[in-house]
Amino acid sequence: MKIPLRHLTYLLLLGVLTFILASSCSLNIKHSVTSSKQPTENCRKVEHEMGETCIPLNPQRIVTLWITILGNSLALDIKPFASTYISINEPFPPYLREQANGVEFAGDLNGPNLEKILLFKPDLILAHSRLQNIYQQLSYIAPTVIMKFPAPPPSWKQQFTELVNVLDRKEAGKRLMSEYYQRIEKLKEALGDRRHKLQVSVVGIYQDDKIVPYGESYPASTVIKDIGLQRPSGQRGDFYYTNSISEEQLSNIDADVLFFLAPRQKDANESNEFLKELQQKPLWRQLKVVQKNQVYFVDERNWGGFDILAMNAVIDDLFKYLVNTP
Repeated sequence: MKIPLRHLTYLLLLGVLTFILASSCSLNIKHSVTSSKQPTENCRKVEHEMGETCIPLNPQRIVTLWITILGNSLALDIKPFASTYISINEPFPPYLREQANGVEFAGDLNGPNLEKILLFKPDLILAHSRLQNIYQQLSYIAPTVIMKFPAPPPSWKQQFTELVNVLDRKEAGKRLMSEYYQRIEKLKEALGDRRHKLQVSVVGIYQDDKIVPYGESYPASTVIKDIGLQRPSGQRGDFYYTNSISEEQLSNIDADVLFFLAPRQKDANESNEFLKELQQKPLWRQLKVVQKNQVYFVDERNWGGFDILAMNAVIDDLFKYLVNTP
């Protein structure tokens, strides 16, 4: 029986990958050792979570294995060849879709497809520390840098700065941060003195349909803090989120304006069943922010993003709802 050439090529590549992965697992290699797949010249040494890697001076086929790394790369005018997606049915959050158009699928966020990554022939792989268990396998495919991503995660500004340093894009990084703060200043001017008194609440829904208030370390909260907007007492402090609250504690999230991070929907303004039921509850209707019609449902993928493009999408929402909405 004849085997199609295309099928034979795939089997050969699969065999090579299997051999590489098996070999890497059997070797006791220190993190500081340079992979045999890394270039020995025309490269720049970069220190990262797993040691030191010599990366190409001008990589052309970058694979990113985290949405934050993808977003910040795109912001720096570097379009990766491939990336992990949220899922194959939902490739990218709304704020990335246009810029990420054409980026190949390298598996979902928690399970990169090593076979595909091998076939992409990358010259640089950028991953986060949750994938350090497959660092050796990745580094045998291409020079690999593991970015810091502990729990709780570092601020979006720290993650952006780290990638700027890895990719040696300091001038572009300074420009982007300058543009961010210019937008912050414009929003301050548009809000005027009322920003010092305007109290903004930020909450979301946990997986089991529980309401969770977010603290000042939450990505979008850092934008709110940069503007100087006020927060309810339970949302002040250097923390990511608080314990979920019951319906009887809804008064804790009351404010002048409430941003409710809507679960993933095709339309960010479309409420899910839990929210529809919540909005019918008497305790919800008693909130002053509800009575003033100052509750805004925003996309959690934007407000919970950790890249600079996501934060600019948050600024867009703040202009839309705090300045341009009567």
